[in-house]
Amino acid sequence: MPVVKLVLEYDGARYVGWQAQPNGPSIQAEVERALEALHKAPRKVTAAGRTDAGVHALGQVCSFWEAEPLPLKAYLQGMNALLPEDVAVRGASLEPQGFDARRSASGKRYRYRIENGPSRRPLSRRQAWQQFRPLDAGAMRDAAARLVGRHDFASFQAADCACAHAVRHLTRLDVLGERGGAIELVVEATAFVKHMVRNLAGTLVEVGLGRREPASMAGLLAARDRRLAGPTAPPQGLCLEEVFYGPRDAEAAGEDGD
Repeated sequence: MPVVKLVLEYDGARYVGWQAQPNGPSIQAEVERALEALHKAPRKVTAAGRTDAGVHALGQVCSFWEAEPLPLKAYLQGMNALLPEDVAVRGASLEPQGFDARRSASGKRYRYRIENGPSRRPLSRRQAWQQFRPLDAGAMRDAAARLVGRHDFASFQAADCACAHAVRHLTRLDVLGERGGAIELVVEATAFVKHMVRNLAGTLVEVGLGRREPASMAGLLAARDRRLAGPTAPPQGLCLEEVFYGPRDAEAAGEDGD
């Protein structure tokens, strides 16, 4: 049976997250509602990652089986006419049987945005973490470089993470920009533990504020103790930029965590 793959963009500010929940609107519920209207029957989708409340996406991917797929333009034009203005389908394709948005993914790229100006910025408050004290971007880059590679990231996972282990391969952690302006963390890995990106961001901001030394990252990794790392950065600065599909990695189907 063929599989329909959708690439989604959304502003997560008013949603409880990707996953359908009884306590508020979700991206999944909106997508499935639009698909039901198109197909005249319920459809359930699988996402590449379960983004949390307030987290955005530029390249979220979801998939579902469909015995008789509609023309691809129906998933673009038709769904975009049915979806709310803060959710859109950016691309649609047919994939071979066995494709799964989550299990077939070989990696993801997230971007975390920090506004480091002297005062608050009303227009970016829903897309960035606003930090008013100057951040030492050079020290943050030094610390970030020490976290790249295959490590046990238990110190950076949420306390309620359901993963069997926290060993992940972090392939990229760039710190772009300078103090006084926009600073962005670009993070790529084969898989993530829950809240890993936001916990990395919170820890690197502490480095930027001079509360931690870049050399302390090795000790944090070795400790495998969440209590020793920095705070969980707020969700609005985080965006799932792209999901990669290609040669499978043994850990690529692990639980995603933003």
